[in-house]
Amino acid sequence: MRQLTSGGTAPRLLLACLVATTLGACDLGAFTVDTTTKVLVRAQPSLKMESDYDLAARGLPGTLKTIEGFWTVNPNKELTGILMEGFCQYGTGFVEDEFEQAEAVKDFDGMEYQAARATKMYLRCANYALMLLGKNWQDNIFGETDKVAALVKGANSGQRTQMMWLALGIASAVNMNKDKVEMVAQLPTAKMILDRVVEFDTKSMPGDKMLAALPHLALGMIASALPPAMGGDPPKATGEFKKALEITGDKFLLARVFMARKVGVMTQDRAMFHAELMKVLATAPSIWPEQRLANEIAHRRARRYLKQEKELF
Repeated sequence: MRQLTSGGTAPRLLLACLVATTLGACDLGAFTVDTTTKVLVRAQPSLKMESDYDLAARGLPGTLKTIEGFWTVNPNKELTGILMEGFCQYGTGFVEDEFEQAEAVKDFDGMEYQAARATKMYLRCANYALMLLGKNWQDNIFGETDKVAALVKGANSGQRTQMMWLALGIASAVNMNKDKVEMVAQLPTAKMILDRVVEFDTKSMPGDKMLAALPHLALGMIASALPPAMGGDPPKATGEFKKALEITGDKFLLARVFMARKVGVMTQDRAMFHAELMKVLATAPSIWPEQRLANEIAHRRARRYLKQEKELF
């Protein structure tokens, strides 16, 4: 027994759990998940630093399912947060990429399939965010406008990141379903949440520059989601994309890619479209090591859009 308890905190905790198990008071599965969760939280940045797109694309689905398995055993807040972020990132970075590949070759069945997949990923992201935000949000977020407004207005800054991912999940799902009126109707809710998040950030901006930039990227996407005749606002979208670039010291290359693809095409400004995408390709993805994967995705899409330039204009 002396040997078992002399190795530090972990052996003592294990011993305590083993003793408690015999008394019916400890779930070894939950104990193991709690221990693993700490490692997963610390390891999370490794994916964002990945330089190989295909390695990330093939590895992330299995990782998410493994984490969901842990979450099923013990749905703690840390795992819920990883899944919330992970499913939005997987949808944006990889499933939408497959959608665009199908779109490029006019594979309409493939487009429909990948759009449905992306929607599922975004709704998972939103649902995990709602779990963290609590029952009041779950009950009222898709209700009457005045209740939604009161919910968002009554939020506190401690809910800021969960709100951001919720809004990103909703807005991204809408983006994949612009032909569905019931989905498009949720766009104002996403914008309302993001505006509140930005309000929080004006008082205390997150130390993580990506977290600070993402609300502006999303607002830019919302402002450029529809044609001007239907409420689209190219100047607003441009301003939001540029704000995301400003916050990150011009290192968040996806913001420039989306500005070129969304605003450039919407306004049929071919010169801007071409120049902005060339700027992306002239900037090494390694300019932001902590977000290398996002910049690799930006390069991948910039090359694709430039190949489509004649079709888009």
